[in-house]
Amino acid sequence: MSENNRMYELEYPAPIGRQANGDGVTLIVALQGYADAGQAVQQSGVHLLQALEHSPVATFDVDELIDYRSRRPGVTIDHDRLAHHEELSLSLHALRDTEDAPFLLLTGPEPDLRWNAFAAAVADLAARTTVTKVVSLYSAPMTVPHTRPLVVSAHSSNPELVTGLQTWESRLIVPGSAALEIELAVSRRDIDAVGLTAHVPHYISASDYPEATYGLLRATETVSGLHLPLRALEADMERIREQLTEQVEDSHEIAAVVSALEKQYDDEAARIRRRRENTLLGPGEHIPSGDELGAEFERFLADVADRGTGDDDGAEPSTGGVSDADGPGAGPSDADRDDDTPSDGGRPGDRRDASDDDPGETGPDGTE
Repeated sequence: MSENNRMYELEYPAPIGRQANGDGVTLIVALQGYADAGQAVQQSGVHLLQALEHSPVATFDVDELIDYRSRRPGVTIDHDRLAHHEELSLSLHALRDTEDAPFLLLTGPEPDLRWNAFAAAVADLAARTTVTKVVSLYSAPMTVPHTRPLVVSAHSSNPELVTGLQTWESRLIVPGSAALEIELAVSRRDIDAVGLTAHVPHYISASDYPEATYGLLRATETVSGLHLPLRALEADMERIREQLTEQVEDSHEIAAVVSALEKQYDDEAARIRRRRENTLLGPGEHIPSGDELGAEFERFLADVADRGTGDDDGAEPSTGGVSDADGPGAGPSDADRDDDTPSDGGRPGDRRDASDDDPGETGPDGTE
């Protein structure tokens, strides 16, 4: 048994099989603690486990991965005795969506220690359970208003998977995380990795924000093809919206902040819309890289060379007065024609006078 295998205990000995159509399964990574504004990541995992039947696949040894001093479990004291203590669990679960398609969910606290070994262990489990796609969930506080549609930004080792979703517009350096290490580890094994980040209004990032949970799971459906139960979240979303509306109405300061964020959001949305409308690329197309342009140019040159070689074989020498600059099919110029050679292609001597035309003929505009 490898060191990575000793990090977890398999509780479901038979590996998850492929779907009925032969496709592999999707692994959703929802680790708590890092980039979890609005508790959207944690609540995504909790919601799926509550809404769908599930069974354990593997349980990780939290004693090896968690620093309890940084994440102290709660202990309940009932009057004069210790009644209960919180147990931390980092587990891989097998679930089926509303259409009975299988998928996996990794949920629990983000490890404090041994990220590389943990990511390698998850990659091992992904290979053993026929995973072909890993979707990692993140949620970040952003300067956006709650009164505008939630934005979810996507990145992927396979850009085709995030076509149609908003992606990051520049090169970013962000703090590392165990989930990001998992993305890198599975990518090295040719498993597609996708990261989804919900943009949560910064002024409510410390509170539960079910709209971010809903947005992450909706985006997960888009990139994975799964059908997830989301209707139960809509009531929670409406309840939070009403509470926020009341708070804005009761405070002129909050209303001014939200108004400024709305203007900033609308300006940015307009800029993105103009850029997309002005592009010459079609839907789903991307700007070719330098390597792709170079390869296409080489194919073009090779094609030209092949056509040139074919034209030279058995070609007769030109005897007319037409230069190469005249182009293919060009005839003699007016200066080279004999006086008896009409420019309209008739026989020599067949000169016609305009008066010989039928007087009944009319031009395109109806005049004679």
